[in-house]
Amino acid sequence: MQSGPRLPNAAQPLIGSCHCGAVRLSVQLQDAFATARRCDCSYCARRGAIVVSARLDDVTILQGAENLQLYQWGTCTAKHWFCKTCGIYTHHQRRSNPQLYGVNVAILAGVNPRDLGDVPWVDGVNHPSDSRA
Repeated sequence: MQSGPRLPNAAQPLIGSCHCGAVRLSVQLQDAFATARRCDCSYCARRGAIVVSARLDDVTILQGAENLQLYQWGTCTAKHWFCKTCGIYTHHQRRSNPQLYGVNVAILAGVNPRDLGDVPWVDGVNHPSDSRA
């Protein structure tokens, strides 16, 4: 995946917000946009977001924590948050690695998801956490 010249400098914290502005967060990306991906699990396929990874300590809710609504299903390992006013998905704690958040790139100021080019897909339908060995 190529980082286009229109992407912001991810070495600095990026600011993200939901559509209505009730929720604002700061995100520090350790690997810039190299971790960008899509998932085809039943939830992600419907929401269509591109996400990037950030360590738990690298995401700070600046405003509107009380406006974040939690959604979980299945194994209830992953924790998906969205704004309860406008419905925009902001981030989730990953089930594949609960030490990481997946952050919706579309909420990040200065980021147009189209500038990420061809984003790889991960197989969420056959997720290893769902296998019963």
